[in-house]
Amino acid sequence: MKNTIFTILIVIMLITSCSKEKPVDPFLIKKHHIGLLTDSTTVKELDAVFSNDSVVRYVAGDEFTGSVNIIEIFDKSGKKLLDLSPKEALDSTSVISSVRINDERYRTEKNISLLSTFKDIKDNYKISKIDNLINTVVVSVNEINASFTIDKKELPSSLRFDMDATIDPIQIPEKAKIKYFMIHW
Repeated sequence: MKNTIFTILIVIMLITSCSKEKPVDPFLIKKHHIGLLTDSTTVKELDAVFSNDSVVRYVAGDEFTGSVNIIEIFDKSGKKLLDLSPKEALDSTSVISSVRINDERYRTEKNISLLSTFKDIKDNYKISKIDNLINTVVVSVNEINASFTIDKKELPSSLRFDMDATIDPIQIPEKAKIKYFMIHW
């Protein structure tokens, strides 16, 4: 009887340990992660997270300036994938605070990427806020901690030069293209 129970336990353990986990899509963006990069990934872990890519750290020189150093991620062909900004400059234990998406292969669960338009954003997410800047409009989506930047050249001429104007989502053309796409943690 003990051998039968022991054999059944071993078979169950083998079956559960052999079940394959679904691999993580390296280009999928969710609220708390982008591929294998999470909101708790530290700077010193980046080489392991991007083991198949190139991690480029630029050090400005004076470590007492406190300036944030951008960390660039390139794929093996040399195409820029991401710009990472750590919370604390020159601190290997610092977590990443924001990520700029530079490659159109990165997409949200609702298939929003750099190739998407304002209509795609509006149809898939609740727009939290629209900021009117000098040359751009920033569309914030709190649901995924993202901000989408649209060039003012995409807007009607009446809105391009008025920085004090409050821009409503209905005023942004549906065909307006995304210029930048950032995730903030």
